Amino acid sequence: MKEFLKVLKRFVPPYKKFLIGSIVMTILSALLTLISFYSIMPILNMLFKTGQVKSYEYMNFDFHFFSINSWQEMAKALENNLYYVISETVQVQGAGYVLFLLGLFLIVTTILRTAAMYFSFYFMIPLRTGVVRDIRNQINDKVTALPLAFFSEERKGDILARISGDVNEIENSIISSLDMLYKNPILIIIYLTGMLIISWQLTLFVFIMLPIAGYIMGLIGKKLKKKSVLGQQQWGGLMAQIEETLGGLRIIKAFNAEKKISNRFHESNEVFRKTTNRIFRRQQLAHPMSELLGTITIAIVLWYGGSLILSDSSPINAAGFMFYLTIFYMLINPAKDLSKATYSIQKGLASIERVDKILKAESNIKDPAQPQPIQLHDKIEYKNVWFKYQEAWVIKDVSLTIQKGKTIALVGQSGSGKSTMVDLLPRFYDVNEGAITIDGTDVRNAKLHDVRQLMGIVNQEAILFNDTFFNNIAFGVENATLEQVTEAAKIANAHEFIIATENGYETNIGDRGCKLSGGQRQRISIARAVLKNPSILIFDEATSALDTESERLVQDALENLMKTRTTIIIAHRLSTIKHADEICVMHEGKIVERGKHDVLYELNGYYRRLCDMQTF
Repeated sequence: MKEFLKVLKRFVPPYKKFLIGSIVMTILSALLTLISFYSIMPILNMLFKTGQVKSYEYMNFDFHFFSINSWQEMAKALENNLYYVISETVQVQGAGYVLFLLGLFLIVTTILRTAAMYFSFYFMIPLRTGVVRDIRNQINDKVTALPLAFFSEERKGDILARISGDVNEIENSIISSLDMLYKNPILIIIYLTGMLIISWQLTLFVFIMLPIAGYIMGLIGKKLKKKSVLGQQQWGGLMAQIEETLGGLRIIKAFNAEKKISNRFHESNEVFRKTTNRIFRRQQLAHPMSELLGTITIAIVLWYGGSLILSDSSPINAAGFMFYLTIFYMLINPAKDLSKATYSIQKGLASIERVDKILKAESNIKDPAQPQPIQLHDKIEYKNVWFKYQEAWVIKDVSLTIQKGKTIALVGQSGSGKSTMVDLLPRFYDVNEGAITIDGTDVRNAKLHDVRQLMGIVNQEAILFNDTFFNNIAFGVENATLEQVTEAAKIANAHEFIIATENGYETNIGDRGCKLSGGQRQRISIARAVLKNPSILIFDEATSALDTESERLVQDALENLMKTRTTIIIAHRLSTIKHADEICVMHEGKIVERGKHDVLYELNGYYRRLCDMQTF
């Protein structure tokens, strides 16, 4: 329960006015329930002549709030005075008229009771939907704020499972149980108070049985939580497999691996099914257990209450016992719902743990407490940079100076550290040792936003969004005009195929640009970088997806664009790198050769081998 209260403290405060409104309506509903059912007792007495045949006199009483005896005396006085009023009215107006008034009173109180019950649920709806919305917003904001290193340790499918399945489980298990968890205790307290006033001896049995029932249900709930954690992890694994399958359908079909992928999914799905079976079976145990415990409690109350009535000095009469049983029967459902809610919450807490792996994840890429301004007027420097993702060093003591306006090309075999070098500059990762500076300012001492605002990046894989051409090109620029977007598209050699589409720049390009060819996607990505008009351009195999003609056209445009900008290029094609001001050849995390194309080629080293392999 402590964990549950912590969850409420985190998410409920913005909606406390709705919670208070629901609580007030619940209290009103419970009080009206007691009043409406109590009004039935005089009707039964009149119909079946169970009331004592005597004349009533008005009774005064002294009331003390903290005394049970005082409450009981007040109850007796109220009952006496009610029958006094009824008997007087019967003598004047007749029994039929009194029955009509009592029936009308029952109808009015029932209408008020059901209205209060409705508004109790009415106020809970904004709280429930608001909390779930806030959790989803927090997860999404956290996902965009966390560094790339976090996602190299997590599977995309598992993250999607947490955003979808786990958040839904939180809503179904915790938020939906919230109203039961505060409503049921209120109902139980009010009903128990009424029962104590009628007979504290009978109520003692209820106080004994309810904690026993709660303890038994708590034991089952703890076991359910452990299984729920396992079940949510397995669900995340299934989502990861589906995500991999959708992303790799071309390879799966090309290698005739449909059966292999299908079998792998079927096996994981069967394991998840067995775990889910165990979870649901334990979950369904809550209702039969509460039913059994409730029946046992009723049997005890009937036995003990009957023995009290049959005794010579009974503190309760038959009519009072009927009213007591009515209240007790109303108490059973809140008690059962409370046990079911407690049981359901254990399942939701398992999902909270998984969601908190994202929400409570700490980012090691942070803005400094006192950020320094950063601009490129002179040079970028890598100073004795060391970096590793896990154990092995990926970048080893690299030093590199890039003067403003110069073009630097990084070449080398796959895994030599080229992409890591450019990822360190915008602080996708932070160096372990050494420093990267822009005009002498360490990038770690400036705001992330300011550092990345200086850069335009085009990756080997064009990352586009399910939106229009216009919005994809204008993605990183606020209030871009159509003229600006069009000019950027022309520079990237994308304008002609854009205007050839049905709606031009307002045409939707599909999920990840699936309606476009690889070369078209890449040119949209290049246009996006062009529009940003950055001081530093980073091209990571940016032209690798272009055909020869498109590459030549884009390359000409990029060379004009790069004349006034500092550019870092990762590429294999000679046509892309041979005009660079300096080419750095990387091998196993180090720069082993550097210079212009002709000089490096004549060295007959690593660079010559790369060129000869490409020529071949």
